[in-house]
Amino acid sequence: MTVAKVAVENTVYHFDKAFDYRVPDLLVPKAKAGCRVLVPFGTANAKRQGVILKRDEFAEPSVKKLKSIESVLDREPLLTPEALCMIPWIGEHTFCTLFDAARLFFPAGILFQMRTEYLLAGPAGELADRTKNAEEAKVVAYLSHHRKAVKREKLLHDLGFASDSSIPERMLRRGLLKKNSGTFRRVGDAVQKMVRFTEPQELPKLTPRQKRTMEVLRSAGCASLKEICYFSGVTPAVVNALVQKEVAQYYDTEVYRNPYGSVPEKTDSEVPAVKLTAVQEEAYRNLYRQYRGGKGGVSLLFGITGSGKTQVFMKLIDRVLEDGRGVIVMVPEISLTPQTVSLFHARYGAGVAVFHSGLSMGERLDEWKRVRKGGASIVVGTRSAVFAPLQDLGLIIMDEEQEGTYKSESSPRYHAREAAKYRCAYHKCLLVLSSATPSISSYHHALSGQYTLNVLPERYGPARLPEVEIVDMNEEVQKGTAGILSQKLAQALQENLQNGMQSILLLNRRGYNTFASCRSCGHVITCPNCSISLTYHAANNRLMCHYCGFSIPFTRECPNCHEEQVRYKGFGTQRAEQQLEEVLPGARILRLDADSTMSRFAYDKKLKLFSEGAYDIIVGTQMVAKGLDFENVTLVGVLSADQALYSDDFRSYERAFDLLTQVVGRSGRGRHAGKAMIQTYTPENEVIQLAAEQNYTEFYRREIALRKSLLYPPFTDLCVFGFVGREETRVRTASIAFFELFCETARKKYADQPMRVLSPAPALVGRVSNRYRYKLIVKCRNNRRIRQMISELLVQFSSNRKYADITVFPDMNPETIL
Repeated sequence: MTVAKVAVENTVYHFDKAFDYRVPDLLVPKAKAGCRVLVPFGTANAKRQGVILKRDEFAEPSVKKLKSIESVLDREPLLTPEALCMIPWIGEHTFCTLFDAARLFFPAGILFQMRTEYLLAGPAGELADRTKNAEEAKVVAYLSHHRKAVKREKLLHDLGFASDSSIPERMLRRGLLKKNSGTFRRVGDAVQKMVRFTEPQELPKLTPRQKRTMEVLRSAGCASLKEICYFSGVTPAVVNALVQKEVAQYYDTEVYRNPYGSVPEKTDSEVPAVKLTAVQEEAYRNLYRQYRGGKGGVSLLFGITGSGKTQVFMKLIDRVLEDGRGVIVMVPEISLTPQTVSLFHARYGAGVAVFHSGLSMGERLDEWKRVRKGGASIVVGTRSAVFAPLQDLGLIIMDEEQEGTYKSESSPRYHAREAAKYRCAYHKCLLVLSSATPSISSYHHALSGQYTLNVLPERYGPARLPEVEIVDMNEEVQKGTAGILSQKLAQALQENLQNGMQSILLLNRRGYNTFASCRSCGHVITCPNCSISLTYHAANNRLMCHYCGFSIPFTRECPNCHEEQVRYKGFGTQRAEQQLEEVLPGARILRLDADSTMSRFAYDKKLKLFSEGAYDIIVGTQMVAKGLDFENVTLVGVLSADQALYSDDFRSYERAFDLLTQVVGRSGRGRHAGKAMIQTYTPENEVIQLAAEQNYTEFYRREIALRKSLLYPPFTDLCVFGFVGREETRVRTASIAFFELFCETARKKYADQPMRVLSPAPALVGRVSNRYRYKLIVKCRNNRRIRQMISELLVQFSSNRKYADITVFPDMNPETIL
């Protein structure tokens, strides 16, 4: 008999595994590894979706006792052999269920969802007499007014029951209700109605319009209904008549929803050759030699801002495509996608597919299908693009590889770099990490020989690094400067405006004021759901929480003492925009932050307008700091460099250096000389000075020495356990119990593993959305033994019903430590 090992949806980690199911003889030809199936699960045999990971043949009689697969949901496997190998690896390294790992390989909308509906099992009057309580009576009365079955969610919601209530299931077991179950997809395949000529032996009697339409159809053979109507000058009713007379026939063909409109095909002869400098050519040759070696591996392409790293990997991509292999190009966030996509579309045309969450679910589904069927050989996208279904992968490029957005903050908590390493090892292809400010760990690996290293020390062409000036805001305060703009920066902006040049200003705080407090009693207005202050937004005249979305109208009255003494302080991008309008009347100012780019493709459209000269100044958050390349930008200003320097994280200096270096690098990237100004209250800070000098190597030398002495990555791995629950005392008690269990297990079974465990403590933001958060930090080595220990602890702790209301999750090497 055939047995399938199935990853089942909606299981819990401590109970998860590849479950064995018998494959009925009728389904054996269809139930292949990589196909989705519908299976009975649990004691109630509830229908659940699953994925076949493996098939085996057994002759043992015990196989007959296994539950059977009910149906196969796919005509052909959706998962490749590579994905099937990678799923257990993801589960082991990120401590997630097997189905959650499999979900990474599917586009949004393609997964089926279970629909459960209930209806009365007999006449309402008879059933009402059999009810045991008022709740059951309400269900019977409610369903008696519905002729059709009602969805479970709607039934519970309309009657005011909890979403996890078991009332319908209890009534089902007692024969009061009947249940209908089925599957549905949130997003269907896009199809186009087509018409074909049937070539009848004898033509029936036709009207003049029908004859004209038939001639168009006969000459075309087949065409879309829309095209037939357009070229014949008729309505669909005429075509319907031809179908009824069996002169024509309707059929559907699948079409792809393209988020970027019609992109032309490009032939090899249309792709211009990339011209490189001698230094770029050397880097390219080194990369190409490593690629041709066929052993895979990782290379760090380290080049200063504007050094032409893109041209180097463009030429490398050309050679990989000549070999008929696929390419994945990742950017860290959606804001960097527009310029990258435009660049690749212009060069490679329709051979480029785009993967990111800014697309609709239908568009994401169709781009995924296009790649899977070989319609695109280059995938450009954010973190999720690393799982693109390219069959023969030749090259993966991670641009701005140091960015924290490559690490997922929700389960599965994977890092795109580690997933890319796995795929490159599987395909024996090359992974290129590209950055002007590589992560400390990546540069360390390059210097130690784990990665190869290629350096671009100079800017491409006539461009030169900008002149950088550090502005001491303490002196500005003494001069009487009240706003966020120093006199020096305001003057520089005015001169740049008069010269017809453009400017970029960075302020990594959105909103208008960053906090509000009462002068009378000192109370700070905070979110009732989160332990964080509210931010005032002038655009909607409300105070908002940037964690849970809670908001209240603007007020001067203190909610604590009710005095009219609330004062608003701190600068956000909205207030900076207002001050710029006051200081530079007539300047065309564009604000770019999460609030101004909420609509679809808003970021793309606004950047396009800026590139066309419709705006003089951009002021925005970190989305303006990286990846932007505008020839007319000759001035960059950092309005508050101190914000990034001080946070409860060992990476704060690294992130500050990265942000400052990158935004300074937006200036002077073309024919015109550039300038940058960094405003700070700590001008003596060495991180600011090194960023102004664009001196990464010296910054690395100092930072790596500090990390070695304090035992931080890359000299160790950090595993952070998070504890989340609604009662703080319960969360704290659970974290202490887990800490004690961890220490006991480590001493008894894993004494051979070096580790340092810090006592549990409240998270930096201790409460979010009315859920309290604690953390426990472990310094260890991310090896198989440690992962085995963590898995055992999770299973043992989660099996204890005493802490069933507390969520515990591990995160290996997170970008932010809660």
